Amino acid sequence: MSTTTAVAPLTIQDAEALVDHARRAAEAAGVTVSVTVLDAGGHLLAFRRDDRAVLISGETSTRKAYTALQLNAATADLVDAVQPGGLFHTLPTALDRPLLFMAGGLPVHRDGRLIGAIGVGGGAPSQDHGFAQAAVEALV
Repeated sequence: MSTTTAVAPLTIQDAEALVDHARRAAEAAGVTVSVTVLDAGGHLLAFRRDDRAVLISGETSTRKAYTALQLNAATADLVDAVQPGGLFHTLPTALDRPLLFMAGGLPVHRDGRLIGAIGVGGGAPSQDHGFAQAAVEALV
């Protein structure tokens, strides 16, 4: 008899809801953003770039989501770790797929298990973090 319980994965509907909630939070603040949602395997589930968002925000939102997923941590909490002398100082350049240690990426959990991640880019880092946080809080 197995003692593990299945946790529902992040669905397309979940991913689209995360994008919508993050974009609404950004719109309310007058900020144009890109939002990326990845599943637990790091595969793209949803992406949206506002028409007027800076082009690089698409890349930063994706890298923030990937970083949050790989380290199961908010990217805002990892910024100091990559500074000289920090625990992850060499990590940003050690992998084939680049990580981005800038606020705006959050892991997404269900029943205490990691099921994906969201990344927001386009605003100030603290704004991006707030938009991602609003989305994650609205999902549960």
